Amino acid sequence: MKKESVSKKVESPKNERDIQTEKILVENFVALQKVMVNLSIKFDNLSGQISKLLELFEISAKALAEKDFDLEKDTKDKEKILKKLDDLFDQNKVIARGLTLLHEPVQKMEPPSPQQSEPSQMQPPVPSPKIQQLPPVQMIPRDQYQLSISSNPQRFKQLPRG
Repeated sequence: MKKESVSKKVESPKNERDIQTEKILVENFVALQKVMVNLSIKFDNLSGQISKLLELFEISAKALAEKDFDLEKDTKDKEKILKKLDDLFDQNKVIARGLTLLHEPVQKMEPPSPQQSEPSQMQPPVPSPKIQQLPPVQMIPRDQYQLSISSNPQRFKQLPRG
């Protein structure tokens, strides 16, 4: 009988080149994991900053919406003030016309200075006052005059006490 020889393959240790390649691969994998962690953290920070920016835009939009209402209100107030000024201007015209018409009849109806019938008393002649003649005014019919404010009395609003 012959002895059978069993050949065993003995694994030889890996050569050094393979070991170095494995080490480099492990190091690269660890470095890649670190980069991925850093990237994940930065994405979280970016997400938070975008959320804050969105909140800021919402606040700004609300402020602008409220401001637009204030501008519209200011415009309405200005229109009211301008209307009241126009009314005052028209009333001033009416008053000026009335004063002019009141002044005109006084000039026409002024009687001549009375002559004294007593010649015995000598008085120095008194110079008559010189009246300045105004240019003629067009007569405007009464129905064209605007009524005064007092013809339409309005109640005043009572202010709050405080």
